[in-house]
Amino acid sequence: MKKKQVKRILRIAFIIASISSLYFVPWILVRAWIMPLPDTVQEQLDEALNYGFDGMVVYVDDAGKPPEFYAAGWHDRKKKIPAYPQALFKIASITKLYIAVATTKLVKEGRLSLDKTLAEYFPELAERIEYSDKITLRMMVRHRSGIPNFVDHPDYWTKPPKNRQETLEYALDLPADFEPGEDYGYSNTNYMLIEDLIDKTLGYPHQQYIRERILIPLGLKHTFGSLNEVNMDEVMSGYYAGLETDFKYENTGLMLAVAEDVGQFLRALNNGSVFNEGEQEIYSSIYVFEHTGLLPGYQSIAKYHKEMDMVVIQFNNTTDFNGYEWNLAEIMYSRIVRILKKKSA
Repeated sequence: MKKKQVKRILRIAFIIASISSLYFVPWILVRAWIMPLPDTVQEQLDEALNYGFDGMVVYVDDAGKPPEFYAAGWHDRKKKIPAYPQALFKIASITKLYIAVATTKLVKEGRLSLDKTLAEYFPELAERIEYSDKITLRMMVRHRSGIPNFVDHPDYWTKPPKNRQETLEYALDLPADFEPGEDYGYSNTNYMLIEDLIDKTLGYPHQQYIRERILIPLGLKHTFGSLNEVNMDEVMSGYYAGLETDFKYENTGLMLAVAEDVGQFLRALNNGSVFNEGEQEIYSSIYVFEHTGLLPGYQSIAKYHKEMDMVVIQFNNTTDFNGYEWNLAEIMYSRIVRILKKKSA
């Protein structure tokens, strides 16, 4: 077969494959992306409700200007309470930013070492986590340990763990995802162990340390370590598409905060004001300066946009099985940022 014929066949095959793939495109995502951009953030939030979100909250910190607050939809769908910007929200994995800062401070204080191994810190787990004698605290903070993520265990969702120890069991006695330091693999197990390590080192809960060393100095009065510390009426309800269940009553042990507190923390993280002398250099070497969060019923995005010197926080209280709601949340966030860029231009 001549070279020209081969090229022609390949082009035709590519076109056919491309057309065929369109059949599987979730058009709701395409529609959300290509719709004309509204003039205001509030209009975008109102529009987002048409894509299945029950409620949304957005906080904007544009440096040198008063903060902006936006909300749409329901705070509590059953009680018909409208969403409001000062609601408490389960921030899920955004919690890791606070844990990483706490770890940094303890390292600077000399109470933790980034180069000490998991086997040294947790000798009782040495035989149950592969490469425990090679996994360092630094690798755990950076998600380069290879420790399996407990949420990836096949039984995690069908037989939810009842407590912290049962949760950890879903990551023990398993082959490592990779050799320590050889790859990156996001694992909630890393941070669960780091929390336990901080508790062991301090002799009291890491939530107390975070409050005393991070929240109070920054004046953050509406950030909490667990549901046990809050008025449940102030917690935004969380929903799963197609279910009536309100997931706000599920106690995950992760932090809750209002959007403004998360925004102020994120600015302090990025401008360095959350750190004491020598801490920022340590943190910069081990973790990131933005994060997202995902729990049943709760999605959150917290980012600092350097080009605009602007922090934008987005909370939305609806998740689903096929993942479209997460993709839609990211699309809505990107559209909000585009609106803000146009506004600041």
